[in-house]
Amino acid sequence: MAEKGKRRRRQFTAEFKRDAVELVRTTGRPIAHIAAELGIYDSTLGAWVKQAAIDRDEREGLTSDERAQLRELQAENARLRMERDLLKRTVAFWVKETSTP
Repeated sequence: MAEKGKRRRRQFTAEFKRDAVELVRTTGRPIAHIAAELGIYDSTLGAWVKQAAIDRDEREGLTSDERAQLRELQAENARLRMERDLLKRTVAFWVKETSTP
């Protein structure tokens, strides 16, 4: 049973995001007005506009490509830690089994 107040996270295509950001850039209208017309939160559209500015080198921050690479490296790091811990436990078990008469 789903909890009350919980909403599913909506997914937007890259094209939709790009077009929404372009509307903000070209029309000069407030983000809140455009977001309301598109049926999205103004904070969501604001984040897209901010990220687009970073990607165009108009603002400091991690680009979309850098963010994707960071996520990949974090996932790989977690996997490698898990493998290392498994090897440690395996070696400890092996040493215990071979040293017991």
